[in-house]
Amino acid sequence: MDIFNLSSFNPGPFTLWGIPGLELFHTWIGVPLCAIYLVTLAGNAILLWLIAVEHSLHEPMFFFLSMLAATDVIMSTASIPKTLGIFWLGAQEITFSGCLTQMFFLHCSFIIDSGILLAMAYDRYVAICSPLRYTTMLTPQISAKILVGIVVRSFCVILPCVFLLKRLPYCRTRIIPHTFCEHIGVARLSCADISINIWYGFAVPMMTVFSDMALIAVSYIFILRSVFSLSSRGAHQKALSTCGSHICVILLFYTPALFSGLVHRFGHNIPRTFHVLFSNFYVAIPPALNPLIYGVRTKQIRDKVILLFRLKGVQ
Repeated sequence: MDIFNLSSFNPGPFTLWGIPGLELFHTWIGVPLCAIYLVTLAGNAILLWLIAVEHSLHEPMFFFLSMLAATDVIMSTASIPKTLGIFWLGAQEITFSGCLTQMFFLHCSFIIDSGILLAMAYDRYVAICSPLRYTTMLTPQISAKILVGIVVRSFCVILPCVFLLKRLPYCRTRIIPHTFCEHIGVARLSCADISINIWYGFAVPMMTVFSDMALIAVSYIFILRSVFSLSSRGAHQKALSTCGSHICVILLFYTPALFSGLVHRFGHNIPRTFHVLFSNFYVAIPPALNPLIYGVRTKQIRDKVILLFRLKGVQ
């Protein structure tokens, strides 16, 4: 029993194995992963800078977009640098505290992203269904309170995962067959009953991600009803175009997340190699594509980016 308590409160370092079955290709897999990460940093940095300096972009929609960009950078940074260290430097060891920290920021940023997408859906709902009340329903103060609520919710639902892992004794293997730490992945290394971890890990996405998806769907049902009640075809297209970028980002975020969750829960016949490889590119690709989607599909941002590069070219 003393050994259990000692291993629970002061476990040794864990080993992140990488992608099982693809060890010989780690160096090459790291190349596109590094390129995607650099695109993520550059694209989101440009987006944050434009929104900060351009007064015309100081609107609730772009405020939420800037928060999405910042959270995407956090999510990518929590996983990709360590993954590249594993692939290129063989830095597989991670302390227990480092593992918990990585797990917390990965899961917390994911829940924050989901909440921000819901806030952006609400923004589009108010803009299209109640345009005359938009400036009063989404003031800067209200937008800030929404963001604080999103962050507090994420912090409150993910923090218990840290304590649920700290209470467990780790007397089995310390090898994690992954490139980063996940709640259930770490819990499975324990030699104690992890039923609470499993049920809590199931409850968290139900309370957050799935409820966010349901509310986003409801928002767009009302948006579509309002759009198709307009008499002008041009008005239809204009209203829908303002939602196009958001819909693309929603599909990019939730579709692979649902697929990964289903594979994790029910895809026992799917090789772990595929699951780990998919997880790596899932935390890398959406944060890289989000600024590109908004840069291409949102006229205000597209015009500012074109102007920025024209000025650089002149100089």
